[in-house]
Amino acid sequence: MVNKVKINQIKSNPNNPRLIKDDKFYKLVKSLEEDPDFCNVRPVVCNTDMIVLGGNMRLKAAKELGWKEIPCEIVDWSEEKQRAFTIKDNVGYGEWDWEMLANEWDAEQLNEWGLEVPGFNMNADGLGTDFTLPDGDKAPFQQMTFTLADEQATVIKNAIDDIKGTDEYKYAETMGNENSNGNALYLIIMQWAEQRK
Repeated sequence: MVNKVKINQIKSNPNNPRLIKDDKFYKLVKSLEEDPDFCNVRPVVCNTDMIVLGGNMRLKAAKELGWKEIPCEIVDWSEEKQRAFTIKDNVGYGEWDWEMLANEWDAEQLNEWGLEVPGFNMNADGLGTDFTLPDGDKAPFQQMTFTLADEQATVIKNAIDDIKGTDEYKYAETMGNENSNGNALYLIIMQWAEQRK
């Protein structure tokens, strides 16, 4: 049920991985100024602690406009459902804080909720399928995921390709790891660590 709630009772969600740039934010402010009924159609959604699950930017825009109240739906959901809603409600709007998503959320779950996570489903043009570990064959190995800018990814891919062509790579200790990219990255890090000594 949607009620008008005093804005000062609502708390922004510090764990919302959605960002909005200034130009888009001011477009949202203008949009709400011109059509305040939009918030009746798409109210802010809060949990019982009055923390926003959906509508952080609408709340921020309403504050910018000096509104004292805003339409709000209060829901009593499980923690898992709240986290899912925070992603699903924002799939088509604003921009994502990819670092927060990488550190705080499960990439496979995000993908199931409709958010395409860069680098999660890599095709043959990506880093290759040999990053995937066979089912049931994980221990004693670990799979790591990183978020990189395009230029960073290019530098790293080139470095991995370069080191694979060296004699040192051919005779490097793999500790039983058959993943060529993982072994190459390990050798690069070991060389870097050696230089720091």
